[in-house]
Amino acid sequence: MDLQLNNKTAFISGSTAGIGLATAKRLAAEGATVIINGRTQQSVDQAVKQLQSETGNPNVSGIVADFSSVEDISKLIAQLPDIDILVNNTGIFEPKPFAEIPDEDWFRFFDINVMSGVRLSRHFFPKMVARNWGRIIFISSESGIMIPDEMIHYGMTKSAQLAVSSGLAQLTKGTNVTVNSILPGPTKSRGVGQFLEDLAAADSKSVAEVEADFFSKMRPGSLIQRFASVEEIANTVAYYVSPLASATNGAAIRVEGGLVRSIV
Repeated sequence: MDLQLNNKTAFISGSTAGIGLATAKRLAAEGATVIINGRTQQSVDQAVKQLQSETGNPNVSGIVADFSSVEDISKLIAQLPDIDILVNNTGIFEPKPFAEIPDEDWFRFFDINVMSGVRLSRHFFPKMVARNWGRIIFISSESGIMIPDEMIHYGMTKSAQLAVSSGLAQLTKGTNVTVNSILPGPTKSRGVGQFLEDLAAADSKSVAEVEADFFSKMRPGSLIQRFASVEEIANTVAYYVSPLASATNGAAIRVEGGLVRSIV
């Protein structure tokens, strides 16, 4: 399927690994001009080289910015050209008992997970409306609907992303701009993969055993009973940022393996 992205320019935040990198690769493979982002020059350079090599698309570049720094975000925005596609992917997570989450963590999670997308969207959304075409995606999570008790602060930020995305979509009425959220479920990103390996080593189990235990005890409602791959999430993102998805707006699109039981 041709996603008609040859003449589109996309920026994906937090895209030197995981879902962000997989999304950048998918869009570059479709012929889009892709701009990635990471916290260090080394990680950005490595990812750009990898994407160019694996997709054969030379129109891949990167900008260094740490989304915990407002100054870095301002410098990033100043370097970015006008874009057609914005994927707000930057995010952090950390399991922690509720009573042990200090105020600083609540503010830090909100600033990185929510305000990163707010700041970028605030800059690019009016430009997209003026050109009468654009796509904004927030990478939220099923945790925004089914708040995980092991990291409530993370779930709070994912709920907030859904609210921002839905509200912003209301401002697109009558235009060819769309704003949607993607809701991955448990996904085997680089961080999760390392987390599983650490647990396996600590418990003298295989990674497969740890994964099976996770779904039987922590996510028993999953229909697929496995972690999604980053490529599965990226494939979904790629479709919804394309011109083919023009009738989908203000939606929360689930790629969570059936964890969410509501029918809408």
